[in-house]
Amino acid sequence: MAASVAFMKPPAAYATNDTFSSSSPVSTNHHETTDSSSFSKSRFEAYNRLQSAVVAFGEKLPIPEIVALGGQSDGKSSLLEALLGFRFNVREVEMGTRRPLILQMVHDPTALDPRCRFQEEDSEEYGSPIVLSAEIADTIKSRTEALLKKTKTAVSSKPIVMRAEYAHCPNLTIIDTPGFVLKAKKGEPESTPEEILSMVISLASPPNRILLFLQQSSVEWCSSLWLDAIRDIDPTFRRTLIVVSKFDNRLKEFTERWEVDRYLSASGYLGEKTHPFFVALPKERTEVSNDEFRKQISQVDSDVLRHLKENVKGGYDEETYKSHIGFGRLRDYLESELQKKYKEATPATLALLEQRCSEVTAQLNILDSKIQATSDVAHLRRSSMSFASSICNHVGALLDGAADPDPEQWGKTTEEEKSECGMGSWPGVISNMKPPNSTMRLYGGAAFERVMHEFRLAAYSVECPTVSRQKMTNIILAHTGRGGGTRIAEAAAEIARAGARSWLAPLLDITCERLAFVLRNLFDLAVERNQELLLDCGKKTGDMDGYVGSHAALRRSYNCFIQDLAKQCKQLVRQHLDSITSPYSQVCYETDLLYGPGPNSTFGYQTSCLELSDQENMPPVNKNNNSKKDQEATTYELLKAAANEHGNLIEDGARKRHPRILGENKMLGNVASQNGLQQGSTHNEICSLATQHFTRMREVLVERSVTAALNSGFLIPCRERLLVALGLDLFGVRDDKFMDMFVAPGAIEILRNERESLRKRQKILDSCLAEFKSVAISL
Repeated sequence: MAASVAFMKPPAAYATNDTFSSSSPVSTNHHETTDSSSFSKSRFEAYNRLQSAVVAFGEKLPIPEIVALGGQSDGKSSLLEALLGFRFNVREVEMGTRRPLILQMVHDPTALDPRCRFQEEDSEEYGSPIVLSAEIADTIKSRTEALLKKTKTAVSSKPIVMRAEYAHCPNLTIIDTPGFVLKAKKGEPESTPEEILSMVISLASPPNRILLFLQQSSVEWCSSLWLDAIRDIDPTFRRTLIVVSKFDNRLKEFTERWEVDRYLSASGYLGEKTHPFFVALPKERTEVSNDEFRKQISQVDSDVLRHLKENVKGGYDEETYKSHIGFGRLRDYLESELQKKYKEATPATLALLEQRCSEVTAQLNILDSKIQATSDVAHLRRSSMSFASSICNHVGALLDGAADPDPEQWGKTTEEEKSECGMGSWPGVISNMKPPNSTMRLYGGAAFERVMHEFRLAAYSVECPTVSRQKMTNIILAHTGRGGGTRIAEAAAEIARAGARSWLAPLLDITCERLAFVLRNLFDLAVERNQELLLDCGKKTGDMDGYVGSHAALRRSYNCFIQDLAKQCKQLVRQHLDSITSPYSQVCYETDLLYGPGPNSTFGYQTSCLELSDQENMPPVNKNNNSKKDQEATTYELLKAAANEHGNLIEDGARKRHPRILGENKMLGNVASQNGLQQGSTHNEICSLATQHFTRMREVLVERSVTAALNSGFLIPCRERLLVALGLDLFGVRDDKFMDMFVAPGAIEILRNERESLRKRQKILDSCLAEFKSVAISL
């Protein structure tokens, strides 16, 4: 709606009316400056019916509307009662309106008593007329409380629509909003003030709405808290009409003309072209007849003007400000302004109505086709397979780096991923890891790679666990009786293998679960991408929209596919871990691990770990005739150290072998020096050697095995086997089982209910379109 400066200077015809006439909603001069009465009413009724359709069906049409804003107890409800011409007082002590109230006031000369009807919730139909004012208040209160109890909120943006037909009200529609408050009342959530402010801002933001802002005269312009809130919505007040309520409370402060004129001008606060209206209404809340109530309103207007003329020295600038003082002036201006906006908006509204009617008709045709297609199995198979193929293609695109839909909305940070998939910290990792891009919202292939990188960081944060002397002694003794080569190396390798299996296996399981979570999230993104593609092609909906059972079956099949991949990948990486930690793996036999890396080492070691020894059933070849003796001597030294520490660990049998071991111990020096094993520090040296083994296993597992295994286990199947798997699961079945996805209990009924709702919407929109065509002809 184009902004208007008409708020700043009402029509000159208003200056001829000193008082408000309660017998007629508008003055004769007002009608002379606007459309004929019949055309104005016809246009007003057309907009009212369109507004009812907007509320019932959630249509988004920029209809000119007046929205009443203000703080609690600033007089909004009193102003609405004055506009209606009768009281229905729904105000409470601590909180006024708690839902938006759309008042459709219709001037009907035949309605000598007000006839009020409420629009049914979630319907365009109106209920039976209500005559008693008490029933009106009770209806508004009960509807409000019922909805707030249902939604468990203190306020709600869902409006109540009341149509009031009366001989003494103007043709005017106003949306009354909950009043601003600074603090929640007892029993309400602390966030109630913020919720009210947010809701009111939402209602006032559409540019097609005229803002009617009320503020008590006791509030100074410079300290008006809510005026700043309105300025945030409409910075220049181009579509805001400011009303100073309870103006009679301020009159006693004026003694000189310059005081009155300075206050009425609001100079320096509202801008030169913004002139507020000043209104006072009857204060007494005693029960009076409707006629008496209107007479009181007229009398207050007369009293205010008389006071300014007679009780203020020099009076006031009547030529400038008289047209802005009094309820009658405000009411006539509001009706005139709304009718003008209606007239200006009619062509655009007509065009939008034609567009919406065409869209609803197209949606209805699609629903009819879907209902008819439930008996056409071949058509449903083709449509379902095409939709599944599109989803699979989008999943592949997302894995390959597609960046739409918007990652800001659809992506997840590392912490969000961990929280939603139920994972806490990495097991065994004490340090607080912050992998690169952890705060970025990623999905698809980017999120997959981030999890892989996080796994690497976690794996390299895990160290080989330390082993107690008691445990190490048990391991050495167990290896002593097996014969063969150097058993200290075997013990170190066994410690490393046990550590790798116990600490790295949980990391592998967690990684598979995290990657599966990333892939499961791609289904919703693929559906969104598919919908955006349809919109780009000019299609509002796809062939499979509305088939809830089919969508659910496709999602279930996709999730099962990802779950199977995760299970297979867990088994695969466990096999790699078992191979690397096998006693026959060359990682634990390579001499370069003991004597230093060879020239062909990849990670500082000589050979890869995935090759298994061809001599796994043969004892190691002795390079030295004294190796057995060296082993026995070394074993003896370890046992001796353990005996010194624990007293009774070594049995007498070991002592009896002592002379023979000592005899052969002379050849220990070379082997021990080559292995870095010094007598008296065997425990530390074995731990050091085990750490080398563990590091080697970890590097080979992370860099060579897991990365390739998870890429081939997750990504390749999603690109190459996903469509086939979904097709076999969903479409490789008999027709009767296939149709269960489409004729499941309630599925057809949902489509039929949606079609019936669309037919109602089509009917009311077609009716509004016909009315607006007639209105447009009269322009």
